[in-house]
Amino acid sequence: MVRSLWTAATGMNGQQANIDTVANNLANVNTTGFKKQRTEFEDLLYQTVRTAGTPATEDTITPVGVQMGHGVKVASTLRMFDQGSLQNSGNVTDVAIQGEGFFRVLQYDGSYAYSRDGSFKIDADRQLVTSNGLKVLPEIVFPEGYRQDTVNISQDGRVTVRVGDLDDPVQVGQVELYRFQNPAGLSAQGENLYKQTPASGESIPGRPGFNGFGKAIHKFLEMSNVSTVSEMVNMIVAQRAYEFNSKAIQTSDNMLQTAASLKR
Repeated sequence: MVRSLWTAATGMNGQQANIDTVANNLANVNTTGFKKQRTEFEDLLYQTVRTAGTPATEDTITPVGVQMGHGVKVASTLRMFDQGSLQNSGNVTDVAIQGEGFFRVLQYDGSYAYSRDGSFKIDADRQLVTSNGLKVLPEIVFPEGYRQDTVNISQDGRVTVRVGDLDDPVQVGQVELYRFQNPAGLSAQGENLYKQTPASGESIPGRPGFNGFGKAIHKFLEMSNVSTVSEMVNMIVAQRAYEFNSKAIQTSDNMLQTAASLKR
């Protein structure tokens, strides 16, 4: 009887974590380059009352054992890197990745981070940076007298611009992409950034559009891959599962109350 109280409590804790994940997905439905998460569960240890295959008589064995479960726990929060929809922004410094790959940026501590957010800016030093001022790697610096309205980024990542009155564009840099053997193993850092971990493996550099890397789509942004309809369904399922587990606790309490009132 007491086991059911604690088992149902683990179910409520698990569904609370599920709701937390859904809430974070919905909160980032308009976050550029955001990748949704999915909560995965696994069952806890079992108490073996009778082991399957133990002798029942001299000539027979028990075909099925007796095991009592102790509930559930969160196994992982899997980040799903499927493609988000592309939105035409018209901004000359925006670029989306259509396919596999990440941009690399240089953090303030000198370490590398990776992002799918291509809403870049040009800072006071004429350098391509993120919205938080982090340098895009390889560094792309525009020359003096460049015309910002002529900035162009090709699908293979070549960055060109016209300078002054010159009609011929000048190449000023090359956008590179990076991919991982296990992108789900990346560690999210906030600010649309991910850090490499032993689980993700080492970053693999490449040019957009070559060797399986995605294309660079100029003047577009990749939107979040969160489906509001799917998340609302997940929320309903989690809410009902939470309610069922609370009912199990109430039922166990009522049964305990009945047992306690047998003698008056």
